[in-house]
Amino acid sequence: MNDVAWYATLKHLHLLIVTVSVALFAARWLGVLCTRAWPMDRPARIGSVAIDTLLLSAGVSLWVMGGWHPWHTPWLGAKLLALVGYVLLGSWALKRAPSRTAKLAFGLAALGVAAYMVGVALRHHPASWGYGW
Repeated sequence: MNDVAWYATLKHLHLLIVTVSVALFAARWLGVLCTRAWPMDRPARIGSVAIDTLLLSAGVSLWVMGGWHPWHTPWLGAKLLALVGYVLLGSWALKRAPSRTAKLAFGLAALGVAAYMVGVALRHHPASWGYGW
């Protein structure tokens, strides 16, 4: 398989894992909001970590194959900073926020950051969905 085929395969895998990761976060968050125990049980937590580890590995591989550097490629740097925000907001949404209302707000904010990251990835610009308007 040539480099172009590997890149295309890896990119599709990355997109699939993004979808699974965000869907699992959303399901766990909704479970927490409904006061279910399963979202914080060991299998759900380990599954999330495993999926996110694969996601990060695929993302780093794409950077290397694409020859990008996060600090020299503004859209990639923005996506990385947003990723840190998404992880922190998600952590508060799932376990750290003191109330159900706060968990709701942090979860919505985390999903908003995820949507921003998708826009950055698709448009290759830090303005995300607003680029070109």
